[in-house]
Amino acid sequence: MSRTKPVTWAKVMAGTAVLALSLVACGSDDSSTPTADDTNSPSSEPSETESSAPAETFTNDKCKNGQTSADTLRVGGILPLTGNLAFLGPPEVAGVGLAVSEINAAGAGITACHDVQDSGDSTDMAVSTASAQTLVASKPSVVIGAASSSVSLNVVDTFASNNIVEISPANTAVDLSGYSKWYFRTAPPDTIQGSALGQLITSDGYQKIAFLVFNDTYGTGLRDSVEETVKAGGGECVYGCKGDGNEFPAGQTTFSTEVGAALASNPDAIVVLAFDETKALVPELAGQGWDMSKTYYSDGNTADYSKDFPAGMLEGAQGTIPGADASAEFKARLSGWSEFAEGKALDDYAYGAESYDATILSALAALKGGDTTAPTIQKNLAAVSGATGGTECATFKECADLIAGGEEVRYAGPSGIGPIDKENDPSSAFVGIYTFDATNKNVFTTTVEGSKE
Repeated sequence: MSRTKPVTWAKVMAGTAVLALSLVACGSDDSSTPTADDTNSPSSEPSETESSAPAETFTNDKCKNGQTSADTLRVGGILPLTGNLAFLGPPEVAGVGLAVSEINAAGAGITACHDVQDSGDSTDMAVSTASAQTLVASKPSVVIGAASSSVSLNVVDTFASNNIVEISPANTAVDLSGYSKWYFRTAPPDTIQGSALGQLITSDGYQKIAFLVFNDTYGTGLRDSVEETVKAGGGECVYGCKGDGNEFPAGQTTFSTEVGAALASNPDAIVVLAFDETKALVPELAGQGWDMSKTYYSDGNTADYSKDFPAGMLEGAQGTIPGADASAEFKARLSGWSEFAEGKALDDYAYGAESYDATILSALAALKGGDTTAPTIQKNLAAVSGATGGTECATFKECADLIAGGEEVRYAGPSGIGPIDKENDPSSAFVGIYTFDATNKNVFTTTVEGSKE
């Protein structure tokens, strides 16, 4: 991926923080792209015309009984193998698996393994509760996940009380910023995505905005950020606004009343913040006569709907997904590992880069601190991300060699995030802008870079 020098786009207020946004012209030959959660980062299938990854020998290094953080970088996972975010599972699992394979191949004096458990989703918290207890009992060095912010809020105290590092590749809820010294993330908080989405809506000329949002930590938090940005740009919220009580429960399947009320408010544009509920909301909006090109989506539902809706239903609609558009080479490596280990190539890459980087950062923190225990990783994670400066390096092997030579490092991986800040968030991150084509696929159009000031 080639990038021109960023051009300043806008500065907006997001809560008490000022968010600096830069519009980045991003050259990419990908013909289609991502999906999302509160989650997602750009996903797109590598084009046949783009370079593919060089030949690589993959391993599928699942943890064995008896392997604990005392002698192994035991990478636990609490990722969506089932539920309404299950589409995020394959790329996130591949990110963890590929990173573990690479760590073991590097010969840097550290052995890693992975143990991925199901997070389910926020409609049945019993799944994540049980998986968290299973992971705690295995004595992991780090746990990658969850994808859903609500699921993380369900398990974060369990991991923290057991002094286990949790790194989410996809959580964006503002409530999780600085939540615990044991909780980190490689996805940006919604102050960044919300401002990017709000600026996109405002720049398109819309002033009266309605929200169709589910009553979930992710949905309401993102709504609040988008609403604040729209108002800062001179617009107004006319339905589904903060404090109005018009949110619908997660898992709802019929939306005639909500859509009718939203349209009665006479909006210029509608923002749909939901997960699987989107598959019922979109036909209802179209059925009640709404111009679907005036709808906006986020990482939780900016996905490929070519098999779900009639051709053209979403054409012209737009959405955002946190994360840089990873290179075709990296996507090919992710898909190659998935095909090797899981028997199926990837058709979605959302949050694969963030999961990979979370795992690599954990291994580098262990190397810097001298052991694979969770307290050592917690102590050194921000430093190897570049929080204390250091030489920039792009691969585990390159960074490991620098650490072995006594140098400070700044790991710069495919997710494109900046160093971890004092709230254990990325200090900067990219947000991709996507436009739905005539087949209802979300196609990457450009990237916005946001930073916490």
